[in-house]
Amino acid sequence: MDFLSKSVGETAQIAANFVKTSLAKQDFGATIVGLYGELGSGKTTFMKYLALNFGVSETIQSPTYVIEKIYELSEQPFKHLIHIDAYRIEKEKEMIDLGWEEIIADPKNLICIEWPEKISGIMPPHIVIKFDHVSETERKISIA
Repeated sequence: MDFLSKSVGETAQIAANFVKTSLAKQDFGATIVGLYGELGSGKTTFMKYLALNFGVSETIQSPTYVIEKIYELSEQPFKHLIHIDAYRIEKEKEMIDLGWEEIIADPKNLICIEWPEKISGIMPPHIVIKFDHVSETERKISIA
């Protein structure tokens, strides 16, 4: 499905609809969402509103330097929302050393990862969301 977002408010609505219609808890491992797109294409903005729909009140920023941020969820289908930014990952082993295999095995985890192409060799099947610049204020958001 393709969406054209002309504002942050529209991106917030797309994220809310995604949470309501496209996320289903898995019985066999984590639910994983790959956020693909250039710098400034809207990945973190989308993530901010996705987290808000799960009741996360903390300020969502891309965890570029810490790599991973874990948010505890209560009264939700998932126990943890894990936000990963793989932009600075140089070798997939770095993710494995951070406990990648354990977090993807837990069906209570919802993992959203920016720059998943940096660890494509260890990415399990996942929901793909692509962000493209259309103009200064418009973004194409494709969910597959």
